[in-house]
Amino acid sequence: MRIYREYDQAGLDAQYDNRAMVPEFADHLAAWKRGSEAARSDLPHRIDLAYGPHERERLDFFPADPGAPLHLFIHGGYWRAMDKADFAFPAPAYVQAGIAYGAIGYPLAPEASLDRIAGSIGRALKWVLEHAADLAVDPRRILLSGHSAGGHLAAMARSDTDLGPRLRGILAISGLYDLEPIRLSYLNTDLGLDAAGARRAGPIHLAPPAGGAATLAVGGKESDEYHRQQDAYGEHLTAEGVPVAQLDLAGHDHFSILQALSAPDGPLFAAVAAAIED
Repeated sequence: MRIYREYDQAGLDAQYDNRAMVPEFADHLAAWKRGSEAARSDLPHRIDLAYGPHERERLDFFPADPGAPLHLFIHGGYWRAMDKADFAFPAPAYVQAGIAYGAIGYPLAPEASLDRIAGSIGRALKWVLEHAADLAVDPRRILLSGHSAGGHLAAMARSDTDLGPRLRGILAISGLYDLEPIRLSYLNTDLGLDAAGARRAGPIHLAPPAGGAATLAVGGKESDEYHRQQDAYGEHLTAEGVPVAQLDLAGHDHFSILQALSAPDGPLFAAVAAAIED
């Protein structure tokens, strides 16, 4: 029986089961962890800066020169897994290029609702803006990026009427913007979305304020639904007057695409650098 578009339950679940699609996913996770440990070993940093009361409302920060632009990253894990500590690995490339780097942690489902999680990202951005002088970053040059669920959260922040205009832009990698199929999939066991909640937390239904451009990226080997998600959100932003660039990274899957985030000669790094240049 079809439950969403052309998919039955098993088909829809398979579209969003990234670990099943990439059997070697654990190798990628291990590489992220090793790279993050090396970044903390090699670079000056400030760990677990509290931006809110929850124990996971913490930020890891890697400074560059005073007055540097800032690249803030939100990790994925379908809002229910992963930790910011394993996403320091892009820091060396950005710091070397004169760009400060931060990784945002946030509460996870099922303890926290998507509304609560999105609120945490808003708190993190407000905290960074208020503490820009202490962090020695330029509050006018902040780029927010995210992967998978983090791409969704970056898009939600871009849609915030207070915060969106203060961002130079967003980079959403393998993002999720239409949460109705998520609600109907196996993932909803932890998320607990109803139809109204899926719509409220879906960037594709929100009118973004004037502000920076959006770059959307997806791996060529990702599922059809991930490609549809990106295309639909790109069309939505374009209709709302937001400048959009869409990238399809040939040869990359849902996990390998993050390697491109820290490659100085790659399109994701270039998108960050271009958005926050003077």
